[in-house]
Amino acid sequence: MPQQTPTPSARQTELLEAAYQYALAHGLAGLSLRPLAEVIGSSPRVLLFLFGSKDGLLRALLARARADELALLDRARKPDRPAGLVPAVERVWAWLAAKEHRPLLRLWAEAYARSLVQPDGAWAGFARATVEDWLGVLADCQPPSERDGRDGATRRTLALAVLRGALLDLLATDDEERVTEAVEHQLALLRD
Repeated sequence: MPQQTPTPSARQTELLEAAYQYALAHGLAGLSLRPLAEVIGSSPRVLLFLFGSKDGLLRALLARARADELALLDRARKPDRPAGLVPAVERVWAWLAAKEHRPLLRLWAEAYARSLVQPDGAWAGFARATVEDWLGVLADCQPPSERDGRDGATRRTLALAVLRGALLDLLATDDEERVTEAVEHQLALLRD
């Protein structure tokens, strides 16, 4: 029988949300429990009690960030009325390029990179899960005739690579106009 995760207490939920807001503003690199606890109105001992360890807190923060990412992806997903790959990528890119989403996306980029170089512990599987999530959404946007073939998988993989690369470039340079033009150019090629 699978082990059920206990429902978090109101205090755990409150502290997780406060820690998440802190992580959005400051990232996760060098996260230390004592300064974090002070900023969010707690103590390191309480955080350890509620999350089990620093890695447990990091896993909870990554799950919270992933929940935001999945909420975005769910808005793009319409498997019963697939919009097509190009319109889906246009919608996703518009969301990714919006300035108000940059804190979440910087946190995503940090977690993605750490998952690649520290594949164990709190970061385990984050990058792979992200790729699978995004490919699943893009597949749901493709009509079944395209989705189910090898070419459909190749096209959504290319679309994801363009989105991810453009996002990293945007986060590094803040040059939204140049990067958006490149995404639009690639979308024109995908239409053909």
